[in-house]
Amino acid sequence: MNTLIKFTLLLTLIISVSYNSFSQTLDPNQLAGAEKTIEYAVPFLTIAPDSRSGAMGDVGVALSPDINSMHWNPSKYAFIENNMGAAISYTPWLRKLVDDINLAYLSGYKRIDDKQVVSASLIYFSLGEIIFTNDFGDYNGQHTPNEFAIDLAYSRKFSENFAGGIAFRYIRSDITGGAYIGGSESKAGNAVAADVSAYYQNNDMQIANNNTTLSFGLNISNIGSKISYTGTEKDFLPTNLRIGSALKMELDSYNSITIAADINKFLVPSTPIYSKDSLGNIMFDAANNPIILAGKNSEVSVPQGMIQSFYDAPGGFQEELHEIKYSIGLEYLYLNQFAIRGGYFHENQNKGNRKYFSLGAGIKLNVFTIDFSYLVPVKQNNPLANTVRFTLGFDFDAFRNQQKEKNI
Repeated sequence: MNTLIKFTLLLTLIISVSYNSFSQTLDPNQLAGAEKTIEYAVPFLTIAPDSRSGAMGDVGVALSPDINSMHWNPSKYAFIENNMGAAISYTPWLRKLVDDINLAYLSGYKRIDDKQVVSASLIYFSLGEIIFTNDFGDYNGQHTPNEFAIDLAYSRKFSENFAGGIAFRYIRSDITGGAYIGGSESKAGNAVAADVSAYYQNNDMQIANNNTTLSFGLNISNIGSKISYTGTEKDFLPTNLRIGSALKMELDSYNSITIAADINKFLVPSTPIYSKDSLGNIMFDAANNPIILAGKNSEVSVPQGMIQSFYDAPGGFQEELHEIKYSIGLEYLYLNQFAIRGGYFHENQNKGNRKYFSLGAGIKLNVFTIDFSYLVPVKQNNPLANTVRFTLGFDFDAFRNQQKEKNI
């Protein structure tokens, strides 16, 4: 039995299980009023940190390799042309709501040989300043919540067209400042996670006599331990499956155009619909387990939750489809120095309802690369409106070549 047949049978099985998982007859109002968003901790890990992908609707798993490949697909580094590079990005976040939330991202890579690359990144999310008060409104201290993640990755080229990569991540989330939650003193949350990725590219194609590169990418990110702020309740990390493809066509010696698309699905259990009494309280059975009307128990281990995420939505297969997010992006490049980009991101209205267009530009100036992106939401009064990103890249190879020319 070949690989394609095995994959088809597995996909058919997943679809069948998903469809049959909602066999109960429910009042439509119960579904309408249910919480349908996926619940997870440290959502800053899902924010696009760099301007290139941010300008292209958050696509990135199969785009041509760049300095910021760590977030999207570490295995792409194996195909990067230069030997060493670093970049820093800055994003003022949710400025429609507050003026002191910021995301900073630092990434870099170093080639070991023609097949192997190591890379690292740091993402830091500052949530501004919070002032605590007691029940009477009196000042009770203040805290500056913040979260960060440190990544280390190894990428290797296995053939002329295929590469794989693995990344390890340490996550720290200090958002409570030791405040009491549900009668328990809180603490900073800590977790570890890993990414597993793959990348394929074929640059020997031609379309309408134009040299063309076709690429595919896959990244399963944030596979790791649950995180806790109280020592009792533990939350899932935003484990995510990202699959995508990109097509780059060289129109002539000066101009090229790339179109790319990604799909994303959280590998996190969906929240089930519980039976509730007239006061809205969850009802329990004789064994003190919550009574589930639809969906699956979400209090499971991480491996089980990843598998279960394909068939546990309370609304069955249709709701599983709603959990998939879509991105599409376009990039025009002139002389490999000037870029214009645009894209669109779509998320179902019951699963977060993020829908926005994005645009941006980039310019390469010998040693430095400067990129900018701007987000335009579909609906007005969206807290993501006017989100901008800035990225500054540094090419060490170009710098060394520049220094050599000066010394000649």
